[in-house]
Amino acid sequence: MEHERAIELLRSSGALLGGHFLLTSGNHSGRYIQCAALLSRPEIAVEFMEEIAEKFKGDKVETVVAPAVGGIIVAYEVARLLGARALFFERVEGKMTLRRGFHISEGERVLIVEDVITTGGSVLEVRDTVEVRGGTVAGLASIVNRSGGRFEPGVSYYYCIKMEIPIYSPESCPFCKTGSPVVKPGSRGLK
Repeated sequence: MEHERAIELLRSSGALLGGHFLLTSGNHSGRYIQCAALLSRPEIAVEFMEEIAEKFKGDKVETVVAPAVGGIIVAYEVARLLGARALFFERVEGKMTLRRGFHISEGERVLIVEDVITTGGSVLEVRDTVEVRGGTVAGLASIVNRSGGRFEPGVSYYYCIKMEIPIYSPESCPFCKTGSPVVKPGSRGLK
């Protein structure tokens, strides 16, 4: 997908936000990609899912998994397009866990997806858990890569759009210095 088209889809869905945001990592940013807004518009979001599915259609993916919450819809739609099973991992006592009777079999080919990757911590934890359970990671994919090159998963990684968005430690955050209130828009920590 061309960068301009991806930006147009993110904007038209209301997913591109400006302000002062607290990220899951504890860092701050002046821009946030609220993929929940994108995913609430299936007629727009489908272009991203089709692109991811197209990239992995020849990789014999049996199961598409995602960390909850952001990646669940991505996993479902990409799995549907690939004719695969869709599962999600949940954080239980601080660890990514398969619940609800979900399982991964020895040798099962798994694609891990996410809506936005910033540090990639959740998908790397999912990757490690898939491998511990005997699954084979066919690759990783996300709608948005905003990692700034910090995310290196060690397996094939595909993203629909790369966005360079500055991230600040709380101590160096220019928005904090002006007294701008910080907002926590993500899903980490939901109970």
